[in-house]
Amino acid sequence: MTQEMILANATLVLPTETFTGSIVVRDGTIVDMDQGSAVPAGAEDCDGDFVAPGLVELHTDNLERHMRPRPRVDWPHQAAIVAHDAELASVGITTVFDALRVGSILSDPNKKYGKYARSVASEILSMRDSGALRISHHIHLRAETCSETLVEELDEFGPEDRVGIVSLMDHTPGQRQFTDLSKFEAYIRGKYAMDAEGFDEYVSFLRGLHDTLGEKHELATVAAAKRFGAVLASHDDTTAEQVATSAGYGIHLAEFPTTVAAAKANQANGIANIMGGPNLVRGGSHSGNVAAMELADLGLLDILSSDYVPSSLLLGAVMLGNTWGDMSKGLHTVTAAPACYTNLNDRGRLEVGLQADLIRFRLTEGVPALRAVWHKGLRAA
Repeated sequence: MTQEMILANATLVLPTETFTGSIVVRDGTIVDMDQGSAVPAGAEDCDGDFVAPGLVELHTDNLERHMRPRPRVDWPHQAAIVAHDAELASVGITTVFDALRVGSILSDPNKKYGKYARSVASEILSMRDSGALRISHHIHLRAETCSETLVEELDEFGPEDRVGIVSLMDHTPGQRQFTDLSKFEAYIRGKYAMDAEGFDEYVSFLRGLHDTLGEKHELATVAAAKRFGAVLASHDDTTAEQVATSAGYGIHLAEFPTTVAAAKANQANGIANIMGGPNLVRGGSHSGNVAAMELADLGLLDILSSDYVPSSLLLGAVMLGNTWGDMSKGLHTVTAAPACYTNLNDRGRLEVGLQADLIRFRLTEGVPALRAVWHKGLRAA
C-alpha cells in the first residue's frame, strides 16, 4: 500500500539555500518539492517551521553512557541500544555511526578497561537487521593505539560488518587531547578516584605501552580500515606534522583537532575538520583545546558531532547558522557534509529521489524546538 505525506508551508533547508515550499514523500522517498506557501488538501501545514534533512552523527559516545550508567554497572545491552536509539531519534538524528572502542588493557586489574566492541557491534547489527530500531545505525570503530589488544580486536571484524568509520586514536598522556597533563590528571583522578601516586604510575604505564606497541597498532589500524572498506579518521591532531602523517595514511576526516595549526593543515590536505557540539555550545573545550567557534569563525569547521551530548548536534548547527547568517550553511555541517564524507549519497539533502529522513523544527528564542522526526518517511519521534 502506497504511503504518502505532504509537508506544506515549510521553510525548506537545502544545501545552499532556504525557501518556503512543500515536500512530497511517497514510500520513504522524496518525490517532489515546490516553492510557495500553499497548503494542498491532505497536506500538513508546517506554519513556516523549518523542514530539514535528518541529522547524520559520525561520532557519539552516547551508547556507552547507556551501557554503563554508573561505575561498575553493566546495563543489559539490548535495552541500552533501544534507549540510545530512541534518544537519538528524539533530537533529530536519523543516521548514527555508533562509536565503539577497540583496544583494551587486560593485564593489570588496576588499569583494566575491558573488551566489548565485537559483542556490542553484533547486537547492534542484529537489532538493526530485525527492524527493532527507529533510525539507521552504522559502526564506527575507535582504535586505541595506547592499549594491549588492538590487533586482536580488529581481527574480529571483517567486510561483512560494513564498518563505516575507523578512527585512529592515541590517548597517550602529554600529547594530542591531553597536551596539558594537568587536564588529564583532573579527568582521570576525578573519574576513577585515583590518588596522586596512582596517577603518576598510570601515566608511566600508558607511555610504556605507546613506546612498545604504538607504531605497530597504528599500522594495523590503517590496514584494517582498508580491509573493511571504511573511511579512515584521525583523532585529536595537534601539529602540522601529525596531520602530514594522517594525510599519508589516506585519512579523510579529522575528529576534534586541538589547535588552529592542525585545523589549517587538515584543510590544506583536503581533510574535513569535525568539532564537538558540546565544545561549540559551551564556548570552549573541556580539555583546554581550541574552541569550535574559533575554527568556525576562521572557516575551518566542516562537520559537527554531538560527541557526548546528543542534543548538541541540532543546537550547535543552529548556533552556526545564526553566527554565519545562513541557516542552510549551519545545517549543512550536520546533514549533507557528514553524509558526503561517509559516502552515504542517498541522504543528507532535501532532493527528489533521496531517502526521506526529515526533521521539522522551529526556533524559540534561538533554540530549536523539534516538532517531528521521520526516518525513511515513517515517524520516528
